[in-house]
Amino acid sequence: MITEQKNILAYPIEYLKGVGPLRADWLKKELNIFSFNDLLHLFPYRHVDKTKISLIKEIKPETEFIQIAGKLESIEVIGEKRSKRMIAYLKDSSGVVELVWFQGINWIQKYLHEGGSYLVFGRTSVFNNKPQIVHPEIDIFTEQHTQGKPYFEPIYPSTEKLKSKGLNGKQIAKLTQTLLLQIQSQNLEENIPEDVCTKLHLMSRYEAYRNIHFPANVQEYEQALYRLKFEEFFIAQVRLNLIRLQRHKASKGVVFEKVGDYFNNFYNHHLPFELTKAQKNVLRQIRQDTAKGHQMNRLLQGDVGSGKTIVALLCMLLAADNGYQSCIMAPTETLAQQHFNSLSKLLQNTHIQISLLTGSTKNKERKAIIEELKNGNIHFIVGTHALIEDAVQFKNLGFVVVDEQHKFGVAQRAALWKKATTPPHILVMTATPIPRTLAMTAYGDLDYSIMDELPKGRQEITTVQRNEMQRASIMEFIRAEIKKGRQIYVIYPLIEESEKLSYEDLMQGYEEIKGYFPEPEYRISMLHGKMPSEQKEINMKRFVEGTTQIMVSTTVIEVGVDVPNATVMVIESAEKFGLSQLHQLRGRVGRGSEKSFCILLTGSKVSTEARERINIMCQTNNGFIIAEKDLELRGPGDVEGTRQSGALNFKLASIVNDKPLLEKAKEIAEKLLEEDIKMNLAKNLPLKNYLIQQKGKTNWSKIS
Repeated sequence: MITEQKNILAYPIEYLKGVGPLRADWLKKELNIFSFNDLLHLFPYRHVDKTKISLIKEIKPETEFIQIAGKLESIEVIGEKRSKRMIAYLKDSSGVVELVWFQGINWIQKYLHEGGSYLVFGRTSVFNNKPQIVHPEIDIFTEQHTQGKPYFEPIYPSTEKLKSKGLNGKQIAKLTQTLLLQIQSQNLEENIPEDVCTKLHLMSRYEAYRNIHFPANVQEYEQALYRLKFEEFFIAQVRLNLIRLQRHKASKGVVFEKVGDYFNNFYNHHLPFELTKAQKNVLRQIRQDTAKGHQMNRLLQGDVGSGKTIVALLCMLLAADNGYQSCIMAPTETLAQQHFNSLSKLLQNTHIQISLLTGSTKNKERKAIIEELKNGNIHFIVGTHALIEDAVQFKNLGFVVVDEQHKFGVAQRAALWKKATTPPHILVMTATPIPRTLAMTAYGDLDYSIMDELPKGRQEITTVQRNEMQRASIMEFIRAEIKKGRQIYVIYPLIEESEKLSYEDLMQGYEEIKGYFPEPEYRISMLHGKMPSEQKEINMKRFVEGTTQIMVSTTVIEVGVDVPNATVMVIESAEKFGLSQLHQLRGRVGRGSEKSFCILLTGSKVSTEARERINIMCQTNNGFIIAEKDLELRGPGDVEGTRQSGALNFKLASIVNDKPLLEKAKEIAEKLLEEDIKMNLAKNLPLKNYLIQQKGKTNWSKIS
């Protein structure tokens, strides 16, 4: 049943009194306001305190806005044409302030009279050491101003075009007042259960909207803000948890009943190092998930070098023990090739058949691989987007690993696990640590595991900042490391606006490095995006095998490349990189037992924000701390992989500044759905109705 609430908030904006077709067109074009609901959610970006009339003597250099009352002593117009301005002097018992207008002078002149009493509000400034208010709001002062109800005036966003059409911030405020009168509390039904509202002392929904727009005082505004922020978090968490719980209860998954010979043989005889506690915990979680008969969807986030690949391999061996095939999908050929090489090496003394399928695979080999996959002779396949092509079919796909998942679209990932009759288990891996608050909102429909422990024998990487003046000493340091038999990365930034400029930068740097390290004494490899895949592979292989000592590259090597002998990472123009990318690049060294170094080479001019990023990198190697800082610096919408996330479209709430509220909303949402997943209890029906009205945002066909 469609309720009145849906009807009234869904009304087109032109139906609101005071709007009409012409104004509606401008509101749509300029502010994306199409409905009553859109206007209700156009929140003021600040409020002006009009609850107090101050004295002129209270104006200080740090005063921003002030409201004063007094008599106009004099009014004069000075200058002509563009330099024309009107100046008036307002006096109260404590002093005099200058009022100035540069526009609308003719109208203001008719309105103001010398000797009249006026209430003035505006932004203060200082001119010739005297207080001044330019283009103040001004009203005739009456006794009602001292007796009337004080209030905070909302300041709404507007545009020059809207202002020219008579829709400035004040007009938008009037329209919002009209809207609030029209919807009233009975038309704005509650969407949070009453017991939750009582427990958290939440304002009613209507009161919250009224007070977020037109509060009488700071306390009312803060209560309204708290209520609406909680609502945003709570509704998002209910949606995400519905998807997750429904998947747990209803989605069938293949059952891994046993741990068999493939797993045990590898674990006991071929595992190259002892697993960390974090790795063992994740394996335990996955073992439990895959034995339940429900499809697993788990996000595995681990810092660079924490050993995610070995965990994925052990899970794939578990799948093989139960008669199922596995695949790993990576975003680039370089990463896919790296996975294939490392897994092949680990599996060389086992009976597991593993293949690689990418865009570069030759037709003859491709056909053979596809045939072997169909008949089940291939246990594991590693590949890129090539894996989701229609021609690629499995005999019995049971386990899917998606690496660096944020580089794949949802449809691409879904295409892969539709290649099995019963949905395979999904392990999504990312080497970019995700702050807990971001994981709860962007990936809240997934179960997630964290690996924040490095394998034994790894030494902490020393990170330092150096500038261009110290280049010669950096080259000497590199020379000393090469003499010890070590290898070096030198990374250049990709210039997003110009592939040509990036290429020129890289080539110039390559020639410079060759000047410091001439052949045949030194050998240098190069990698960049314009290079043919075969050449990339050859150059990478030469570096991996130790034939070349220096790899000059763009960020192509950001993830997945594993050369334990590489001990120095030089990042050129480090100020041009984001925090997450710097951390990923640094993770290419320190993968062996030798001491490793990351040198952040910057230009002479470094912005404050870039300097902060560099300082964080020098202070910590902990990817989770870095991820939190990255979130604080850039905000959730700019963190890689979250731009498309509907769960982050909060208008008021902030996952950075409102962490405790998010935690509370998550806890309450989880408890509510555990007790009543279909939301059929009377207290939960308003929430259910609200979600039904949010078209397309919740898959209710699965719930009911």
